Amino acid sequence: MAMKVTPFRNPAEPKRQSVRDLAAAEKGVLRFLTCGSVDDGKSTLIGRLLYDTKLIFEDQLASLKRDSVRHGTQGENIDFALLLDGLEAEREQGITIDVAYRFFSTDKRKFIVADTPGHEQYTRNMATGASTADVAVILIDARKGVLVQTKRHTYIADMLGVRHVVLAVNKMDLVEYSRARFHEIVASYLQIAEHLGFESITPIPMSALKGENVTKRADTMPWHPGPTLLEHLEAIEIADDRTNTPFRMPVQWVNRPNLDFRGFSGTVTSGSIKPGDGVVVAKSGKASKVKAIVSADGDLPRATAGDAVTLVIEDEIDASRGDVFAAAEARPEVSNQFTANILWMTEDELTAGHAYLLKIGSQTVQATVTGIRHKIDINTLDKTQGHSLGLNEIGFCNVTTNQPIAFDPYRFIRESGAFILIDRFTNQTVGAGMIEFSLMRATNVHRHAMDVTKATRSLLKGHRPAILWFTGLSGAGKSTIANLVERRLADMGAHTYSLDGDNIRQGLNKDLGFTDADRVENIRRIGEVAKLFVDSGLIVTASFISPFRAERDMVRGLVETGEFIEVFVDAPLALAEKRDPKGLYKKARAGQIRNFTGIDSPYEAPVSPELRLDTSAATAEALADQVIEHLRKTGVIGSASDQSLDFSI
Repeated sequence: MAMKVTPFRNPAEPKRQSVRDLAAAEKGVLRFLTCGSVDDGKSTLIGRLLYDTKLIFEDQLASLKRDSVRHGTQGENIDFALLLDGLEAEREQGITIDVAYRFFSTDKRKFIVADTPGHEQYTRNMATGASTADVAVILIDARKGVLVQTKRHTYIADMLGVRHVVLAVNKMDLVEYSRARFHEIVASYLQIAEHLGFESITPIPMSALKGENVTKRADTMPWHPGPTLLEHLEAIEIADDRTNTPFRMPVQWVNRPNLDFRGFSGTVTSGSIKPGDGVVVAKSGKASKVKAIVSADGDLPRATAGDAVTLVIEDEIDASRGDVFAAAEARPEVSNQFTANILWMTEDELTAGHAYLLKIGSQTVQATVTGIRHKIDINTLDKTQGHSLGLNEIGFCNVTTNQPIAFDPYRFIRESGAFILIDRFTNQTVGAGMIEFSLMRATNVHRHAMDVTKATRSLLKGHRPAILWFTGLSGAGKSTIANLVERRLADMGAHTYSLDGDNIRQGLNKDLGFTDADRVENIRRIGEVAKLFVDSGLIVTASFISPFRAERDMVRGLVETGEFIEVFVDAPLALAEKRDPKGLYKKARAGQIRNFTGIDSPYEAPVSPELRLDTSAATAEALADQVIEHLRKTGVIGSASDQSLDFSI
């Protein structure tokens, strides 16, 4: 729908007003947020709404009056901002830091309002409030006009799917209620916002401190014939699209209280479901029908968006936390490559190639931003080139995950198109993303469920599948040890396959060079091949320098816990260079080979590998014995009688 600027209506229309009031009474809950730059009056506005709607208890009011004298900025008068600035740090600094949620209601509607920070440092909290809002009330100080943070919050609100804006030009009392100033600000704002995706923008002049045009009309601004803020919020029509979209339910946990019951618990994020409806596990492609919908109040005839339920499925299908149940006839995309708008939330820059944790729904996977297509100049909203994202910057990026995830474009279903990026070491949320589209060429291709599984293949082979990932400098002895290990496994009757760096570059990866980007792609392809061999039930030996931890961790994330065994073949650079079996170090020192690991390209040694083999202290044969012993201890190999394989589905 094209954006429209809501025309002012004449309040003296009793018949039309009564119809709107009747409709508004049936509209349920409206979520809105207040945002804008620092000290534009957001907290004061919400405090005034709560005060004027008589939702402040007497003890709260008494406390507010005391705090206003101690912390307030209005002398002996009530400072309404203190109703929401609950943190001591906020009261001392006079700014909002956290997101404060408040509930209030009128005869016509219920409201949940988020008071979000205006300070640039806390833009991440504003994004949190916008992610669930129906309406954004963007405040502008009439003295200052449109500021950079006003533009940033407007763009973020649009990016996060807010479709309706109230442009609250506040502190009109400080510009002598100037009609010209109001229209000047509105015109300046519309130059930016009219090119975005908002359905409506409603400008309202007000003084939150004095309550003018907040809940009551202002005699001081007779030139404004439009609604007060509260009148507009009570009447605005917001459609809940979640019930009209395809069914989605991420699995939170598998509910098995006893042997006779097995259900999948979660919250329906979109659409609806009833017994008999066809569902599919998005990633595996396994399809079945809903047998029953169980809730705390008993079995339900139907579940809709927002309902927390347990689905009982007719067939025994494999699903666990992180999987997504979807409508069989309208499945989400399943891909490990997609584009997304990313809001960066930390001072450490986002650069392409770094690995993060990506959380979408109830699933957490490893992800890498492989490229930044463009950044947004927040002043002009123009697209600019860039190779990194700084604090509060927004970029349109390519993202790759270490395993496929189920998602929908954010513009279609918010809940299944939004994700956060988490630093793997500090566990800090560093970015928020909204998926745009899959990078897979064939977007209509879905995984086909197979009857013969990895567990079946492993049982036939008599051992567990695994990847033995040998990493280390060139000349460390990776291939030599891996070859010995595979020979001994073959002598024991194990089913194996060997992947070697030099051999792979003769075929599958012959198009790749040795730049950092090519090395990343080299390991990505090898990881996918190794995953297929593990799925076939084999023990795979993989001998690659694989200099970057993130790429080794990416391969680890492709398989199940315990199936990736990192073997660090540790040889000091001096020893590896002394061996130099292929003469590569000599050529690298002479400048004949560029990007050679250990010389002009870094090697990131494993931090906590499953095995560390010191090639300066033992022979290759002895080190191979250590690997075999590790496989025995961890139960990868052994006689049929001493294995305790779990092949349950």
